[in-house]
Amino acid sequence: MKDIPEFSRCIDSLRLPAGGETYEIAANAEERTGLARRFDLLSLDRLEAKVKLTPIPGGFYRVTAALEAELVQACIVTLEPVPGRIAENFSLTFGPVEEAGEIVLDGAAEPVEPLEGGVIDIGETVAQQLSLALDPFPRAPGAAIEIERVVAEEPRESPFAALARLKQPKDG
Repeated sequence: MKDIPEFSRCIDSLRLPAGGETYEIAANAEERTGLARRFDLLSLDRLEAKVKLTPIPGGFYRVTAALEAELVQACIVTLEPVPGRIAENFSLTFGPVEEAGEIVLDGAAEPVEPLEGGVIDIGETVAQQLSLALDPFPRAPGAAIEIERVVAEEPRESPFAALARLKQPKDG
């Protein structure tokens, strides 16, 4: 049995109206705690998204969403809490597993996420986009890494100078 993600909102794509459907989703406290643990956050105080799921010809589905999150990460230098806010729009295309790869829509190649069993988990899709939007190197204001510069007392001889001496004729 597959593990159920912390923030799961499964939609049966076969029951979508032709014009698509819009969903407003928000993670509850338990889901936010699980996501904070998964993404190594100190806290995830808010995660909300407005998601539009639209069928497109050929058995494909377009997910267009706007997510907003308020979170706290640990500073990579001091480990102090660094509050952050994310507001991001994204779009993904889902299709049959055998079609996963890339398709050309609107003149541009797009990657296709696998659609298994006709179900799209828009909650997990939002969670994955959140993980991509996180600051990989959060820093508290004024936090800096001290780097010591080591200065040689005498300049080193270049290895090429040693080779040049070998090529010089020997007086003898």
